Amino acid sequence: MDSTPTPLTSRWWNLFDRLGATASFLCAIHCAALPFVLAILPLLGLSFLADHAFERGFVLFASALAMFALVSGYRRHHRLLPLRLALTGLALLVVGVTFAENVSIVLHSVFVTCGGMLVASAHFVNLRIDRQHSHEHGPHCAH
Repeated sequence: MDSTPTPLTSRWWNLFDRLGATASFLCAIHCAALPFVLAILPLLGLSFLADHAFERGFVLFASALAMFALVSGYRRHHRLLPLRLALTGLALLVVGVTFAENVSIVLHSVFVTCGGMLVASAHFVNLRIDRQHSHEHGPHCAH
């Protein structure tokens, strides 16, 4: 069975990684900025952004998207680095939105910011490896 992705499937995986990287990066920015903008969110009508339920939902979405995109990427290129980055980042995110939020807002922000940046990095690395892999094993290649 030919495992070379078609241009259409390649575009879909590329889109999932880009969406995942954007979501993870936005999550990291949100978490890093939250301690500084917490007081003005209600004035802007954005108090839902400080809600822990919103944050947990966003982390759940980013986690599901990351695992889907990165496991699929691993199946295509068999490189572990994106998965290692993502799993470390997801662990930090989970600790940040469960245990650390009850301890300190600063600790919570550090955990989720670092976690979001690691997950975003995993997506970027996955995109780069996919580009290299498709170049090495293009449609003209006999594998």
